[in-house]
Amino acid sequence: MFQSIQTRAATLLVTLPASVVLGAQWGDEGKGKAIDQLAAHSDWAVRFQGGNNAGHTIVAGGRTLKMHLLPSGITSGSCKLVLGCGMVVDPWVLDKELSEWADLTGESPEGKRLFISERASVILPFHRLYDSADKLVGTTGRGIGPAYRDRTERVGLRFVDISKALGEESSIDEIARRMNAQLATVGVDDRIDPEKLLSELSWIDGRFSEAIQSTGPLLDEALGRGERVLLEGAQGAMLDIDQGTYPFVTSSITCRANATHGAGIHPGHIDNCFGITKAYTTRVGNGPFPTELSLEEGPGKQMSVVGHEFGTTTGRPRRTGWLDAVALNESNRLNGYSGLVVTKLDVLGGLDELKICTAYEMDGKTIHHLPASSEDLGRCSPIYETHPGFPDLDEKDWLAMAAESRLGKGFESIPEPIRDYLNRIEEVSGVPVVSVGVGPDRLASIARSGGPFDVDLDEATF
Repeated sequence: MFQSIQTRAATLLVTLPASVVLGAQWGDEGKGKAIDQLAAHSDWAVRFQGGNNAGHTIVAGGRTLKMHLLPSGITSGSCKLVLGCGMVVDPWVLDKELSEWADLTGESPEGKRLFISERASVILPFHRLYDSADKLVGTTGRGIGPAYRDRTERVGLRFVDISKALGEESSIDEIARRMNAQLATVGVDDRIDPEKLLSELSWIDGRFSEAIQSTGPLLDEALGRGERVLLEGAQGAMLDIDQGTYPFVTSSITCRANATHGAGIHPGHIDNCFGITKAYTTRVGNGPFPTELSLEEGPGKQMSVVGHEFGTTTGRPRRTGWLDAVALNESNRLNGYSGLVVTKLDVLGGLDELKICTAYEMDGKTIHHLPASSEDLGRCSPIYETHPGFPDLDEKDWLAMAAESRLGKGFESIPEPIRDYLNRIEEVSGVPVVSVGVGPDRLASIARSGGPFDVDLDEATF
């Protein structure tokens, strides 16, 4: 009997392949590109949390795609897509993205290869209005936090709940009354009209009826068939509601522990977890940032200008700073990365020296972790180690280096001074670097030979 259990367990391990891609910093690390590369070799791409407060940018063949809800795997025509049960979804934003995708490719994937979890929460105009009252955290204003709050308070609408609400006129009136009472408490003058709310819910129900599915069972069955599932996170580990730099965080759990839960499958499915980190650090919005540099001059300005550091979702300039290994190690502690993808390495070209923060000084003491209090983190000063810089290379040089790497050279195509910096990132994090981004294009990546990102890359056909 024991042997048969062992045999069955071995079979299950082989047939339950899921990988997770997470931001290892404060978001905007370049997850979309990494997911795009892996999606071509995956059967499913799943968003498991957040909403359109996320932004994924993919550049391929001279075309730039900026998406907020659609999983980055949409660029792979054979990859099925899921908006998971842990998400909060704005139907109007989703409709706009789907329309833009249809205009670009001629494809309408909803109900065919795009599926929305019936358990996902619906963001309504009320949530955006309520969010507009925020003056502290510096949210995106997209209604994400209020939608998650409604879920926690068990009054929010999920996609599965819409048809029931439409069948009860009194229910619509009660929902509008509750929303208006809440808007009044935060000083918002706009009010929700019950008739308009009824019309909006009717539109949502009709527009996405084919796509709304029980996606958890869909994924479970796919995994049982041995199909590869890619779980893509939104925001970064340091923005996690529980583990991040609270209160300057997002409204959901962004870490590995929520990846399978927010997709509706169990955690035993995961076989790899990849952390995406820039070669430096950025942050959008308010909150402590120990390695922050000036955007007006020096390395901070170069990171901002050369790196085009503006939020995909908000358009706000990102704050920039040296690589923070303390935060990176905190992120690894929470997620257990099997490999790091270091993005935007090319942005640092031409700087005389590079710095890595390996510890903080707070009140005369050296610490190697992030304090739980944002106030305490704000009092921390970075302790740096300094490394030689490397020459500024133009785009064609980086692309040539990337092309050479795909001919079997891998990281050996990277000049030694640059490789030394990557080696140090591996040493301070304790995680192997498996891929390096050296430009925005899909082909501007250098993968470690034989690693998970050592895959065939073609220009997109859309």
